[in-house]
Amino acid sequence: MTTTQARTEPDPGPGTEPQAGTPAPAGHGDADHGGHGPHGPHGYSAQKDAHLKRLRRIEGQIRGLQRMVDEDVYCIDVLTQVSASTKALQSFALSLLEEHLRHCVAAAAEQGGVELDAKVAEASAAIGRLLRS
Repeated sequence: MTTTQARTEPDPGPGTEPQAGTPAPAGHGDADHGGHGPHGPHGYSAQKDAHLKRLRRIEGQIRGLQRMVDEDVYCIDVLTQVSASTKALQSFALSLLEEHLRHCVAAAAEQGGVELDAKVAEASAAIGRLLRS
């Protein structure tokens, strides 16, 4: 596979294709998610199908990387695909973060107090992790 063959589809970006809900990670119950149960809705719930589609596309890019290495493709071509895959994952993370801010943090802002402080701290920590990656 050459660089021109290592394709990535453009990201649809945040705010496209509204869809159905999705479960939250274990340990995220009513108390720390604005009164929502452990299975949503969360900020990304309306975009679940679009997010899953993006993640499957990224998974395909990673599998393409495996094939490239298996086929002894030129290192720079592999690195180009690594860069595209990394950018796609970062774009997904930013979209998810934006939805978290619009939904979860905004809901906490309506409640104010400790709930808002906790959500802002949680979002700040997530942003810090994204910046370090």
